[in-house]
Amino acid sequence: MSAPAGCKLVGRWRIVEADIWDRAYLDLCGPANIVIGADGRGEIAFGAMQATLDVEYGPTSIAFTWIGSDEMNEVSGEGNAELLEDGAIEIEFEYDSGDEAVFKAKPDGFSTAC
Repeated sequence: MSAPAGCKLVGRWRIVEADIWDRAYLDLCGPANIVIGADGRGEIAFGAMQATLDVEYGPTSIAFTWIGSDEMNEVSGEGNAELLEDGAIEIEFEYDSGDEAVFKAKPDGFSTAC
């Protein structure tokens, strides 16, 4: 599915905080980020976790399922992201195992506008 013409979340976002992990963990293997493509795909990386996203779009929000690896173990889940009034996004990230996290991300300097 391609992004709607008015989508404001397509691009690269830098994850700047999380409710359950500190900054050192988020950036453990590189800068924590989420990339939301206009082609129904995306990526997220933080800590030792990397995953691909299957994205559904709204004008100021997305929903996604994801699959990836965390410390060499296969993991999966779902989540959503919503544009906040300050221009950041809030990401609700859930593992199929039941673990949940909330991230805040800001536009990366390399973001692509819709």
